[in-house]
This record gives sequence, structure tokens and C-alpha cells, in this order.
Amino acid sequence: VAFYLLRDWDVLVSRIESLLPLHHADTIREQLRLIDRKLAGFVRGQASVSAILAFYYGLGLSLAGLEFGLAVGLSAGVISFIPYLGSVSGFVVAVGLALIQFDSLGPVGIVAGIFIVGQVVEGNFLTPKLVGGQVGLHPVWVIFALLAGGALLGLLGLLLALPVAAVASVLVAFAIEQYRGSVVYHG
Repeated sequence: VAFYLLRDWDVLVSRIESLLPLHHADTIREQLRLIDRKLAGFVRGQASVSAILAFYYGLGLSLAGLEFGLAVGLSAGVISFIPYLGSVSGFVVAVGLALIQFDSLGPVGIVAGIFIVGQVVEGNFLTPKLVGGQVGLHPVWVIFALLAGGALLGLLGLLLALPVAAVASVLVAFAIEQYRGSVVYHG
């Protein structure tokens, strides 16, 4: 959804602009620009996380001696654009390959450990800092959005959680700004 919104944003904006009330058109355009920036930041941040994970998994699995480790690691990192999916699918494939390739459980544990460490680092540091920083959300809100999205809508919720949180942050900031400029706030 975020990809298509970013790709077709100009077409969507021009169609919607023709329907805007003339008195509020500039305010609405500004909010749409802010949403556009936040969604673009989300894509940049998520692409950074995916690239870092692809490098980490590819290098880690190669150093662990796993055959096809580089391919599995790079694939897992790229698929990590969808939160948790890349790590889970990479874990299953890599551990399966390790069980076939190695005679003992030590190397299998190392392969599993690479993914466990990668998931911990992604969930606690990379996504909150890189994606949250690009979107302008505090790391706690990033984690909360992912947890709420996953709990409410499963995989689809994980995919939509951060873009929805980014749009919500723009709209909430605008609402707070309007409230602080209102008669209700000033008394």
C-alpha cells in the first residue's frame, strides 16, 4: 500500500485537489505534503533496515559455513521489508539447511543464533531508530504500532502499522495545533 501510495501520490493529490473546499485547500495540501514526507521516510528507513539485515545475515551465515548461506541471508534481509517475515522465513530455511549439512547440533545452534541476534537487534534497535527516526516517531510508538498492528490484523497489520502510525502522527499534530490556537484552549 505504501509503495503504491508513494508511486501514485501525484495522481491522487491532483484528483483530490479538484474536490477540496477552496477556503481550506492550502491547509489540506500542507497536511498531504507532510504525510508524503513521512511515508517516504518510512520507505527509506525500512529499506535501510532490510539492507543492514541482508548484509548481516549473508555475512553471518557465510562465516558460519552454511552452504548457500549468502543467498539465504541476502534473501532473508530483503524479505525483512515486511517486519518479521524475512527473519522467520530465513530462520526456517537456514536451520533446515544446517540440519541437513552439519553432523552436530553446534553449527545448527550458531545458525539459529545468527537469526535470533538479528531479530533482537532489528526489533529493539534498527526498526525503532532507523524507521522511527525517518518517520519521526519515538521508538516506543514504533514498537507499540507494530505490536498493535500485529495483534489486530496479523501480517497485514505488521505491514500497515508504521505507515498508518506515520499518517496518524501528522493528523494528531495538526489537531493539537488547531486546538492550541482555538478559543477552547485560550479560554
